[in-house]
Amino acid sequence: MKSFTFLHQDEKTKARVGILHTAHGDIPTPVFMPVGTQGTVKAMAPDRLKAIGVKMLLGNSYHLHLRPGEDLIGEMGGLHRFMSWDGSILTDSGGFQIFSLSGLVKIDDQGALFRSHLDGSLHNFTPETSMQIQQDIGADVVMILDQCVGYPANDFQVKTSTNRTLVWAKKCREAFQSDSQMLFGILQGGTLPELRRYSAEETVNIGFDGYAIGGLSVGEPKPIMYSIIDEVEPYLPKSQARYLMGVGSPDSIIEGVMRGIDMFDCVLPTRNARNSALLTWSGRMNIDRLEYSRDSNPIDPHCQCYTCQNFSRSYLRHLFKAGEILAAELATIHNLFFMVELMNRIRKAILNGSFQDLSSDLLARFQGQIVNT
Repeated sequence: MKSFTFLHQDEKTKARVGILHTAHGDIPTPVFMPVGTQGTVKAMAPDRLKAIGVKMLLGNSYHLHLRPGEDLIGEMGGLHRFMSWDGSILTDSGGFQIFSLSGLVKIDDQGALFRSHLDGSLHNFTPETSMQIQQDIGADVVMILDQCVGYPANDFQVKTSTNRTLVWAKKCREAFQSDSQMLFGILQGGTLPELRRYSAEETVNIGFDGYAIGGLSVGEPKPIMYSIIDEVEPYLPKSQARYLMGVGSPDSIIEGVMRGIDMFDCVLPTRNARNSALLTWSGRMNIDRLEYSRDSNPIDPHCQCYTCQNFSRSYLRHLFKAGEILAAELATIHNLFFMVELMNRIRKAILNGSFQDLSSDLLARFQGQIVNT
């Protein structure tokens, strides 16, 4: 199965349009994937996701393994049927979560032995078990098991994690057995350009269906993140998808797209929505502010989402102040609709030659507004 079709590249940047081919449909790229860590995008029913144009979302095999377990998910017909989602799903291997456990995990070239953050039970993630878990879950795109390091990290830590990720990548490639799923490799190397280039070359040599840049968006300044993308992009095949993991603010997506990235994911739009921070074409809006208490306008007069078509800023502010569950749902609908529309505008601008104008305009509106990536 062909995993990716490259369609067009912007004349002045490395921004590109393509199609990711999955067993559950074709995904136009660049694409943003909402995060559904535990088999659900928080505050969003699947029909709402579909209605606003979401075609692909992300689940996490670490969390799904711990609860409810891949055996149960498999018994229920796989994750798509379990959560009633007929779109595409990418599962992260859980590497980031495992290595965030600090004292609860022991790592070597065989894998990671860790205790559950839920009940303290002992679990062993090897490259082989990670592949089996993700195959059992039934994701369209499976990620290799990788070792992340935080920021800052010393050179020894970064080199160790880079080499270990390559060892695991080879084992994942050998263990992966599926004709209907894709396997993506993950680049590590911290903020060290030489190691990043080495990781890119060696990972591509192993051979995967797509390539992700991991180990970024972990606290490093954004200019460093962008410089790392610049370092590795020339080593990534143009005929395959490139995925920047854990990045989802509008300015970072624009910067990533102009550097040749096709896929993004992040909890930011949904987490911010639940905390009353809304995305608009004029910039970020904190809807719980007093100035919106008697504002009868929609969140964004230019937005066609269900929330903006039916409710006022005043009402949404009231819901947040009253602690109503509906506040999270309506705000999440809006923020995810914004992200889908952002990617639509980006793809259209790349195709018609106006991407530079669009990116300059959006960066002026969003740069510096959102601290996280």
